Amino acid sequence: MKRALIFSNPHNPSWVKYQKAAVKRFTELGWQATLSDDGGPLDVILVLGGDGTLLDSAGVARERNAPLFGINLGHLGFMAEGDVEDLDGAIARIDAGDYTVEERPTLSMRGQDADGKGWTEWALNEASIEKIDPLRMVELLLVIDGKAVMTFGCDGLMVATSTGSTGHAFSAGGPVLWPEVEALVVVPLAAHALFARPLVVAPTSKVAVTVRADSRSGGVVTGDSRRSRPLTAGCTVEITRSASPVRFVRFGQAPFADRLVRKFALPVKGWRDSTASQPHVD
Repeated sequence: MKRALIFSNPHNPSWVKYQKAAVKRFTELGWQATLSDDGGPLDVILVLGGDGTLLDSAGVARERNAPLFGINLGHLGFMAEGDVEDLDGAIARIDAGDYTVEERPTLSMRGQDADGKGWTEWALNEASIEKIDPLRMVELLLVIDGKAVMTFGCDGLMVATSTGSTGHAFSAGGPVLWPEVEALVVVPLAAHALFARPLVVAPTSKVAVTVRADSRSGGVVTGDSRRSRPLTAGCTVEITRSASPVRFVRFGQAPFADRLVRKFALPVKGWRDSTASQPHVD
């Protein structure tokens, strides 16, 4: 029997009706549908919510190698594939195997606590190193592939995947990467420096960020704004591409540009395309 995990925001009770509808539909099609992860095998994870809920479920999907299918109930839902109006139809397509699976890369973060104890974390969208003192900048050293690139005082710095390039990194002035572009984006945050532009580096690059020993403020490194570790002066975090991707259910092969225009409501017609009369110029 195929098994589906229904994942949604537990703090939004208005979504319970969609949970029940999803369980009912999967059951009608002969699946076992559950609302809690019991550690058993999973054929698909259905996520009901926005991008935040999808990020919360990504750890389970990554660990279990189960594909995610997002139904947008949030604001933007950039990573979601379907809308709630077609919930039944979407589940029927999953049951029929009428979909493809798209792999999205993730990031691995490695560092040490102040006591020297090593740790590892991961991220789907971005690893963000930020100051913890709102009144002071944090002094960072950026090293790429073993070579020092720059030092600066700043609010922080983030390293994003192509998936994360449309999220926090985009808001901070970084470029949007098409999913097919295998690269990492390094984006300084409010850096006090003459050269503080976003960098696009190879997917195999090793990005190391050190809170300088002379920094008057410590920092914190966070994965997807969900998993964090403190960084005291002198601490370094190394960020690389992980070998464990997150897999997404996709219907069809629509160009990424279509998703970009639709989700961000981008204007594709300029003022010259207007049918209104243009002002007369003598």
